[in-house]
Amino acid sequence: MSTLRPLALVLALGAALGGAACGGAPPPAPVSPTRMAGDTESVVSLPVRRGDVVKITVFGHDDLNGEYPIDENWKLVLPMVGELDVRNTNVPQLRERIRTEFGRLYAQSFIAVVPLFRVAVLGEVTRPGLYSVDPTMTIYDVLALAGGVTRNGRETRMRVIRDGQQVAAPVDAQALARATLRELGVHSGDQVIVPRRTITYEFWLISLQLVNTVLLAYTIFRK
Repeated sequence: MSTLRPLALVLALGAALGGAACGGAPPPAPVSPTRMAGDTESVVSLPVRRGDVVKITVFGHDDLNGEYPIDENWKLVLPMVGELDVRNTNVPQLRERIRTEFGRLYAQSFIAVVPLFRVAVLGEVTRPGLYSVDPTMTIYDVLALAGGVTRNGRETRMRVIRDGQQVAAPVDAQALARATLRELGVHSGDQVIVPRRTITYEFWLISLQLVNTVLLAYTIFRK
């Protein structure tokens, strides 16, 4: 009878700790299915948005290479070219315009123009921060840029936040892994957030230490 008493105490302690951890954070709001942005916006018609970044490579002119942001007034400032108004411009139109402007300055120049989104990766990732990402990348490619998810991160519950509101995303994990940022409707200024697990590695470590302490105390006082 006396042998069962400490075991019951340990089980009760574990149940109390587990209940406290599980009840500490309410489950996130359900995510409604989304209509893929690619259904209405093909690569050809992908619009340029404020906050986007344009990566330019002018081969043979390394001093012109770089990433140039589109500001809140729809202005894009390029070296040697100056200020361009890119309002109501899609990606192919922007490429053609930039190549034309640089072509006037450098004959037979080869110019690569890549549009990038500027997104924040926050929460349980190794290197949270602001990243310039290619729209053809997946959400897991973005997490890799941030050093990957920490051991306390819950990537199955990660979410995209825009202006304080959650952006709908595919519920199926495989569909989420395959979809590009463009297909998910991710924009510059969005936040990719990886939440913390309700029960973390540290929690289990502390719980184990508590159980060991209880068993040690029982062993000492039993003598």
